[in-house]
Amino acid sequence: MTTSTTYIVRKNLNKERLWQNGGPKLARLDIELTERCNNNCVHCYINQPQGQQDLIEEEMSTEMVKDILEQAATLGCLSVRLTGGEPLLRPDFAEIYLYARRKGIKVVLFSNATLITAELITLFKKYPPGEPIEITLYGMKEQSYEAVSRVKGSFAAAMQGISLLIENHIPIVLKSIRLPGSDEEIDEFRHFAEKHSVNGKAGGISMDFNLRGRRDNEQKNTRISRLRATPQQTLAILSRDEDGYRKGQQQFAEKFMRPGGVDLFNCGCGKGGSVDAYGKLQPCLLMRHPDLVYDLKNGTIQEALDHYFPKVLQQQAQDPLYLERCAICFLKGLCNQCPAWSWMENGTLDTPVQYLCDVAHEQARFLGLINADEKAWQVENWQERIHSFVNNQNNNNND
Repeated sequence: MTTSTTYIVRKNLNKERLWQNGGPKLARLDIELTERCNNNCVHCYINQPQGQQDLIEEEMSTEMVKDILEQAATLGCLSVRLTGGEPLLRPDFAEIYLYARRKGIKVVLFSNATLITAELITLFKKYPPGEPIEITLYGMKEQSYEAVSRVKGSFAAAMQGISLLIENHIPIVLKSIRLPGSDEEIDEFRHFAEKHSVNGKAGGISMDFNLRGRRDNEQKNTRISRLRATPQQTLAILSRDEDGYRKGQQQFAEKFMRPGGVDLFNCGCGKGGSVDAYGKLQPCLLMRHPDLVYDLKNGTIQEALDHYFPKVLQQQAQDPLYLERCAICFLKGLCNQCPAWSWMENGTLDTPVQYLCDVAHEQARFLGLINADEKAWQVENWQERIHSFVNNQNNNNND
């Protein structure tokens, strides 16, 4: 139904499209306000020392961040993720946050919660983010938390920040990580997170940690890779609720599981974007290949979306191993293989990431999609496998 007066037009958005061409020009935007962090987490792929002056001087100015938010709003972006590093380290965080909210943009804040203050609580209560604040809790005890953060007092600061948010009814989602030796805390975390996260739903538990996308610290990459869960451990965490896990994978398989083909960027890359702390626009948060970033100091988001990304994201796989395996493997989606992962791991856009392959195959064997001695790219009747998996799961749900 549409009604009008001299001044306004009211539309029932349940019946009419908000966007004329199926969606906004900019579907989503991430902004890394800083790479610096007040923690020094053992698994982190991006953190830099919080007081590193040369990085502070290189970071985007307040006015540049505001200009990017203005561009995003003009392009129809309704939600922006402010992340880092630790975004609350920026002394202008409140100014940036308010600018986004006054533009009608919802804010998804990623934080470790250690810098939550009474002043920020007042800000969030007066101008709610519009989306839950997402917080990663690295351990449920001081010893386990600070073994990860490597900063004395960080556990108490994080719990105080989380308590302030909870006490003031500001919606949050609590996430965690899984490190060697931390399995005994998973149930404790889930109980705490489900109690305090919005809608009673805890966030994810990270296990397959990303390497440094700038490929600037091989020593740290080696350490991060050693902290990853094995494929067997990953499966054990994912399938703790076996019925829920199987049902979720069945729903996913029915809609999305199929070979990925030779096009590298078939994941929605380029429909949104991620701006790093220095004003470089990337097609996704993890993609830091120098040939795939656009300098917003010399252009606009719209120019990148209209002219730059469509050209550079047309690339197809050339690596023979990728063509023999990934291009024809029906576990695409169950496997997280993508150009960003390939760049982080191998320095190319199309070299298969063996770790991801192993994790996907471990899950596929558990779900009965492949046999013990099979590789998924060898399966010719993959449509039948998926059909059988979906039907068997539906039958089990109806029993």
